[in-house]
Amino acid sequence: MKYAYYPGCSLTESAVEFDVSTRAVMGFLGAELEEIPDWTCCGASAAEPVSKLMNYALPGRNLAIVEKEMDGIDVLAPCSACYLNLLKVNREVVGDRRLHGKVNEVLAASGMVYAGSVKVRHILDVLINDVGAKIIAQHVTDNLEGMKIAPYYGCQILRPYPVFDDPGKPSSMTGILEGLGAEVLEWDHANKCCGASLMMGHREVALKSVAAILADAEGADAIVTVCPLCQMNLEAYQSQARKLGAKPVPILYLTQLMGLAFGLNAEAVQLDKNLTVSAGVKRNIVNKGWSRPEPSGGGQEISDNSAENLSKGVRHV
Repeated sequence: MKYAYYPGCSLTESAVEFDVSTRAVMGFLGAELEEIPDWTCCGASAAEPVSKLMNYALPGRNLAIVEKEMDGIDVLAPCSACYLNLLKVNREVVGDRRLHGKVNEVLAASGMVYAGSVKVRHILDVLINDVGAKIIAQHVTDNLEGMKIAPYYGCQILRPYPVFDDPGKPSSMTGILEGLGAEVLEWDHANKCCGASLMMGHREVALKSVAAILADAEGADAIVTVCPLCQMNLEAYQSQARKLGAKPVPILYLTQLMGLAFGLNAEAVQLDKNLTVSAGVKRNIVNKGWSRPEPSGGGQEISDNSAENLSKGVRHV
């Protein structure tokens, strides 16, 4: 299995742990990730309000590179926003002669053209359809038996294009988590919006969403996600969400959890970069002490100032 790997901006900045753990896990599973040469930002959520054409041309450029220089192999985009923007080119541009022509006119300035032959894949799609839960389970050396996980999908990987799962009741993480030995929490907020970039301009609205998600995950040892912006909102703003009734819970990337189950240590999946992974959480991971309450004072508080400062460095908003 070989994929044109598109890390995107978040995985090179605020979500390095997602990038590192994705590369490690996919390597364990026998997949070859070849990073797209000279890739550029997909536009995230910032380009569209500025220019609809730019919103298509930016991701279109990356697909054109894959089509021309990488024999059009499938693109693997771990970030949900990147996946949606790249996929949007194939769904909304290709087949629309007028729009497609305008996008290629922009690309022509850089000597490129996109015909529309590249398939865009999210990491969940690849894990369940190319690898499979049974193969994933075969790589587990440190199973997560007794650990209760709340799988969080967010909005963008299944809306508005439900390519590989049901947006109303997503389940693609279930088989993977069960293969790792974890117990999957049944909850109602797996596909609810975290507030996304509203955290920048309408924080009070986004905080209510974050608080509702964290509150519904009560009883889980961790929430796992595959979206850098979701991870950022759920993690960096927990101290503020707790004022609205939410309880703290560790937020991990699915690939970090997979790496731990595959026998990688905390450093290899960069758990130190997770704000909600306290010393007590790390001990639980090592000792599998999911059911034992953490001693008083063993947790990690995230101050409002820390969240505020961290948010200033977020690039995928």
